[in-house]
Amino acid sequence: MVNHSSASVRQETPHLSDAIKRRAQSLINDKMIDGPSRAIIRYGLEINDPWLPELVRRVDAGETIVDNLHVTSDDEKIQTLVALICRAGDEPQIKSGALLVLMAKLEESPHPKALANTAKHFAFTRCGELNLNNMVDAQIEAHEQELFAGDALVS
Repeated sequence: MVNHSSASVRQETPHLSDAIKRRAQSLINDKMIDGPSRAIIRYGLEINDPWLPELVRRVDAGETIVDNLHVTSDDEKIQTLVALICRAGDEPQIKSGALLVLMAKLEESPHPKALANTAKHFAFTRCGELNLNNMVDAQIEAHEQELFAGDALVS
């Protein structure tokens, strides 16, 4: 029998070429590129995101990374992004892209804490709809145990 206990999974951050990093920095500094796209590229560069080369390619091709969400209010944009992130079965680049857009919106927001709270509210609501990992059932059980501790209603 072969023993695999000495093998370990290597978790490395993806390596981005110097050329991609230089091009990304150039796009970040280019004021002709829209602000949200520059913020997404900046964040992708900071976290060494493996999708950065694709994002750089798209911006170089004249695309906006925000992907024309076709929604009117910030709340609707946040709700759409959270839905994309929480949706099951999507390709990782869709979730990663939505997360990058959300992070860029937070970074550029004059009220990032309020925006983060809105995103948390939508994420919790979405998770509740999906009952992610039986989250709602677990919360109900915890509250029930707290309320009826020792068969007496806690005041």
